[in-house]
Amino acid sequence: MDFICGVDEAGRGPLAGPVTAAAVILPEIFPVEKLKDSKVLNRAQRQCSACIIKKQAISWAVGWAWPEEIDKYNIHYATLLAMQRALNSLSIRPDLVYIDGKYSPKINLNCRAVVKGDSFIPVVQAASIMAKTQRDLWMERFARIETQYLFEKHKGYPTKEHRERLKYFGISSIHRKSFRIV
Repeated sequence: MDFICGVDEAGRGPLAGPVTAAAVILPEIFPVEKLKDSKVLNRAQRQCSACIIKKQAISWAVGWAWPEEIDKYNIHYATLLAMQRALNSLSIRPDLVYIDGKYSPKINLNCRAVVKGDSFIPVVQAASIMAKTQRDLWMERFARIETQYLFEKHKGYPTKEHRERLKYFGISSIHRKSFRIV
């Protein structure tokens, strides 16, 4: 049996928090009707799908690149770094890896970058769901530390409310200083 892995990221666009990548290897028999690009699922649907993925996946892992790394390198390189970390954390070495997007991380695996892979490749859809749910969970937990930014609501994305709070409170410890914040 060949192990096919999907990789996707969440959190390239926010002003705060990590960029998160997930790598997922699914079994041959999996309820693929539960999978879609995470952006088209609502929160409850994503969480339900994530629960199924966690229970049934052959292996799944998450990789993170932190705001300091995003600022030091850039969001593109940090995203590839998070993907590399997710792949290196898998308990099984995949035979083939589908990466959502134009670029693959530098890793000694058979990788194929597929633009919009999260719209039609089930393992990439599963990775999209896992990256988004894990990043959202991290932001919700961090919101308990720096409560004034309301990260639990906007997850660090540049909403009007988030920008207003930035103007009032200044930047937090997890804001990306290299991004145009205010």
